[in-house]
Amino acid sequence: MARSLGNVIADSLGVSLGYADRLLGGVSAERFARFASPGGVVVESNHPAFIYGHLSLYAPKVLIQIGHPAPSVPGQFEVALSKDAVCRDDPDGDLYPAMDAVLDFFHEGYRMVTGALRSTPDDVFQQPNPAPGRMKDLFPTIGSAQAFYCGGHMMMHLGQMSAWRRMEGLPPA
Repeated sequence: MARSLGNVIADSLGVSLGYADRLLGGVSAERFARFASPGGVVVESNHPAFIYGHLSLYAPKVLIQIGHPAPSVPGQFEVALSKDAVCRDDPDGDLYPAMDAVLDFFHEGYRMVTGALRSTPDDVFQQPNPAPGRMKDLFPTIGSAQAFYCGGHMMMHLGQMSAWRRMEGLPPA
């Protein structure tokens, strides 16, 4: 059975998104932007607001790179959640967007990505990756870059979420 590259990437993305949803079970809005604190010891590791917010920034990038319309990134997201941002504990809830805003943007963006991947012709994925430097060296085609963003990159950050859950005393997802 022949499968387009877009469908192959979307299949992997679907697994990642299913895991992302399971990892949210039992996570409260009050803890969403907080460092984990097992036994009262604060662990400076990415929290859910940072993880899901950071990942949400990549849906528009994927869409644009494969030639589809993309949602505008809310202003607060880019500064607080970019690849260059440092995750900070947010006890007062004023550093990161609210849980609903982060998750809505995350889910809507990747819903769009899933459909766009499935409808994008293979020749688009064979084009050179326009990213500069190391990203182009690691992922020389648009397809290899999107496979990374929708698979490895997402699962790497979801592994951080899994660790945060366990430090918070939540069960495995």
